[in-house]
Amino acid sequence: RSATHRSMTLSKLKPGERGRIVGIIAKGPTRQRLLDTGLLPDVVVQVARLAPTGDPVWISLDGSRLALRKSEAASVLVAQT
Repeated sequence: RSATHRSMTLSKLKPGERGRIVGIIAKGPTRQRLLDTGLLPDVVVQVARLAPTGDPVWISLDGSRLALRKSEAASVLVAQT
């Protein structure tokens, strides 16, 4: 799929940058938790802020904020918008 070749992980985005979710590469319960929180294909997310240590990553989607571990953000593939 061509979108995968142009994608990066959510953890690579800087505060203020946006991306459209193209896939979740996590497996098992982590994958399900990410999907359950609304991280679905074609949803646009924006990195709101990073903790000083880089963990957690705060993102905005559909008007709400969500904190992800850096490892979780690294399993979300996005195409930068």
